[in-house]
Amino acid sequence: MKMLSLLLSMGLATSAHAISGGGLFVEPSITYESGETDVNYPSPFSNSTGDLEGFGLGARLGFHVSEVIFLGLDARYSMAKFKDSSVSYNSESTAFNWGPVLGMQMPIVGLRIWGSYILDSELDPEKDGNFDVKFTKGTGYRVGAGFRLTAVSLNLEYQQLNYDSASLQQAGPFSGNFDNVELESQLWIVSVSFPMEF
Repeated sequence: MKMLSLLLSMGLATSAHAISGGGLFVEPSITYESGETDVNYPSPFSNSTGDLEGFGLGARLGFHVSEVIFLGLDARYSMAKFKDSSVSYNSESTAFNWGPVLGMQMPIVGLRIWGSYILDSELDPEKDGNFDVKFTKGTGYRVGAGFRLTAVSLNLEYQQLNYDSASLQQAGPFSGNFDNVELESQLWIVSVSFPMEF
C-alpha cells in the first residue's frame, strides 16, 4: 500500500510539473522505410504488387502544450527503391508527404505515441526502360511510438497511403494523366529523431 501511495504521489508530481511547461519544438529525423505497394493500372496493363524501401529525412515543427502533449506539422522526404511486378519496374524514386501530427509523451519515462493525418503525398519513380510514372494526390495516415533518451528518440511507425492519380510520362506508346490509377502503400518506418524544445 505504501508503494502504491508513493507511485501515485510521484505521478501527480510529474503531472503537475509537466502541465507547467509549454512552447515550440523542432524534431528533425533520419528514417528508413520498407513495405509493399499495390497498383491498379489502366488497360492494357494489369494490377500489380511491388516493394518500396530506402532512407529518408523528416522534420516536425509545432508546439508542446505541456511536456505531455505536442501538436504540429510533420513532413517527410524519402529516396527509396521502387519495384513493381507487372511492368518489371525497378528504379530509384523520391517521395514527399506532409500533414498534422498529434502526440503524447511521458516526460520522465520517455515513452511517446503519436498519429499523423497525411494531407498530400507524391511518389515519383525514375524512368526504367520505356516506363515512367508519377503518383500524386496521396492521402492517408501514420501512427507511431518511440522511446526518448535525453536528446534522441528511437521510433517505429506504420504508414498507409493511397495515391488517387498518376501521370504516365511514358508507357510504351501511352502517356497522359489518369485519375483511375490507384497506388496503395503500407510501410514500416524506423527512425532516429532529435526532439528540441524551446
